[in-house]
Amino acid sequence: MAGKQDARAAALVVGPDGVVSGWSESGRLLLGWTAKEAVGRPVTDLLAAPPPPGFPESSGSGPDHTALIPLRHRDGSTVDALVSAHPLFGADGRALGHAVTVQRWERRPVIADLAFEQSPFALGVYDPELRFLWINASSGRVIAHSEEQVLGKKYRELFPEFDRELFPERDDKPYTDQLSEVARTGKPARLITVFQPLGSNYANAWATSIWPVRDAEGRVRAVANWGFDMSAEYWARQRLLMLNEASRGIGRTLDVIGTAQELARTSVPGFVDFVTVDLFDEVLRGEEPPLSPASGSGSGEAIALSRAATHRAKDDTDRAPGPPVPVSHAPASVAVRCMATGRSTVELATEPGEGGEWAFGPGLAADPAHWPPGNPLIDESIAAEGLTGRITVPLRARGALLGVVAFSRSDRPEAFTADDLILAEELTAKAAVAIDNARRYSRERTTALTLQRSLLLQRLPSQEALEVASRYLPAGTGAEVGGDWFDVIPLSGARVALVVGDVVGHGLHASASMGRLRTAVRTLADVDLPPDELLTHLDDLVIHLASDLQPAGHFQPTGEFGATCLYTVYDPVSRRFTMASAGHPLPLIISPDGTRTPARAQPGPPLGIGGLPFEATELGLPEGSLLALYTDGLVESRERDVDQGVAELLRVLNHSVTSLEGLCDTVMDALLPERRTDDAALLVARTRALDPQHVADWDVVPDPAQVPRARKFALEQLDAWGLEEASFVTELVVSELVTNAIRYGEPPIMLRLIRDSSLICEVSDASNTAPHLRRARAFDEGGRGLLLVAQLTQGWGTRHTTDGKTIWCAQTLGEPQPR
Repeated sequence: MAGKQDARAAALVVGPDGVVSGWSESGRLLLGWTAKEAVGRPVTDLLAAPPPPGFPESSGSGPDHTALIPLRHRDGSTVDALVSAHPLFGADGRALGHAVTVQRWERRPVIADLAFEQSPFALGVYDPELRFLWINASSGRVIAHSEEQVLGKKYRELFPEFDRELFPERDDKPYTDQLSEVARTGKPARLITVFQPLGSNYANAWATSIWPVRDAEGRVRAVANWGFDMSAEYWARQRLLMLNEASRGIGRTLDVIGTAQELARTSVPGFVDFVTVDLFDEVLRGEEPPLSPASGSGSGEAIALSRAATHRAKDDTDRAPGPPVPVSHAPASVAVRCMATGRSTVELATEPGEGGEWAFGPGLAADPAHWPPGNPLIDESIAAEGLTGRITVPLRARGALLGVVAFSRSDRPEAFTADDLILAEELTAKAAVAIDNARRYSRERTTALTLQRSLLLQRLPSQEALEVASRYLPAGTGAEVGGDWFDVIPLSGARVALVVGDVVGHGLHASASMGRLRTAVRTLADVDLPPDELLTHLDDLVIHLASDLQPAGHFQPTGEFGATCLYTVYDPVSRRFTMASAGHPLPLIISPDGTRTPARAQPGPPLGIGGLPFEATELGLPEGSLLALYTDGLVESRERDVDQGVAELLRVLNHSVTSLEGLCDTVMDALLPERRTDDAALLVARTRALDPQHVADWDVVPDPAQVPRARKFALEQLDAWGLEEASFVTELVVSELVTNAIRYGEPPIMLRLIRDSSLICEVSDASNTAPHLRRARAFDEGGRGLLLVAQLTQGWGTRHTTDGKTIWCAQTLGEPQPR
């Protein structure tokens, strides 16, 4: 039995009479018969079953013959063997019998040859010059040639190289290059190639291994390869890669149209040749989509949408996308049906395969059972559109229908598979969530911008102390609205307050908080508080606002809700500029000669910290000085830090320009990047000085007898100014205010008249007691003075100073009378 295991093949000679005339030692190992026992016996005694008809030819003149024949072992067992008979001839052509070779069926090379020949993998052997030595049946099917057609011929003789630009799907150069490399270096290699085999309409993916075949001395005598169609696995991996790319690419921007375009670009050309994304107009505007947009399909009404994105494989990807284009889908269209049912539809121009078989090329066979009900739909009409197939998917997110997406193939012959439908739905689902997020963001951003614009200064107030221009730009698309604000507030005594602030955070909350702070600043400015005191009160307000956002009993002043603010006051009479900062950048000041005047102020902490003081700084400014107040969004960005931005702002500011509006435009264009991530506010002002001839003051002796003199002083000054029409009201006001100062105030007392856009009357004294309006009873002798002042003038108030207080009132002036 051991012999049966050791022998691979045996040889014997059979004479013309069918008698064994020669026996080999391998015959003994294979069948157990010795030469003495076998020679002289009929060959039929060695057979366990009758031989096939005509084997071997008794005449010995027939061709080679091979057959699978069971042989009898000496121990009585049966040995299956592949028996080949080769006719033998003498020099004279006389038949001498047959040389017979016997190979055990289950041992190499018999079983190996059959296994290789019947292998489902493509197997082949080339000589070092890439001439075919052998191919199996599977390889013959791939290259559409039989073994007899290719043997001894070079690869390129049979398969000329295709133009890779004209036929990219048939590019087999990587394969042939690798064959040559293995033949040259003797190093095995592996590769994956995607190409369209001859005779096939589909581009397949092939995994190939190539190795050298060496002789006993190690010389490369041949190159062998095997390959298998891994199209199903390859395209499944490509789908996963595409989904991964979609996860990174779709939803990068919080923009509805941009997200739709990302979906279209991601799908082309790796998946399809053409994509359209149609959205409802409400979605584009950031509004809620219609509740039942497809209800009209049953009533014969078309559905109107807007084509937010379209992308073809041959499009120029660098071309800027155009605006959405209105489109209309007929009631019976596939798109309307998909939107109405919420289910996707696959349309194919023709039924692939023959005899109803869903064959999608080698390795891409698809079981019809994998298709959802109703799919695929054979629609020959789409061929008129130049399409081979189309997948229509409703665009839904969070239960709302946003639109519809169509994935189309035109240039490639592959029919869609059930896996392609899954991929299309996955891509659409990712895009739908991103589009809905962008829609919600757009709605919130629009709301925040509307709120912010309603709370910001709509137009600059009329005043004579400063020439002012401003700009405010919200953050760019994809960024939330911030809480930047600015204000110009006319104050008493012809003074003007310039304010710039920035609330921490973004969104609706920041806009609402900005509005509250701006209102608070205006209210505190009306009280005429000094800048440092105003910021102290504002700091307390921010702390209270922060506490309102905390759960009861859990408030801690962490500064998470806060703001920065710069409050400045300019007095055109004294040309003094006072400022105080709560964590905000100080203003830039440029003198008329171009010299930068340093703002030697110490910024205080941001608002909302609490417990720390603010410091006011006062400095004199020459007439024509340029002031620039700004928020950090103007000078800070991803490309530069704050110091670089401030230096750039100083460079751009030109004190000699005549138009501050043009200067604002120049600054914004120079400093703001195209993609802004924060709001930016700029307030530019040029100082003016009030003509000394328009200011008159008089020291009042604290004696009631001085009241008539004060009236006379005021009337004479009005006459000098040509303001006689204001004499009556001014005489009454001066009389009342001076009388009150003498009666209730403390010396020194001073009367001052200022002629600006209005006529301002001020009476100052050293007392800190502030007057207030009260309702006088019928028989009261006093209490009607301030009420009279309030009724006769367009505004009045009290301004506290370090030396006391000032009571003021203002009258609106008409055109001055010529003298």
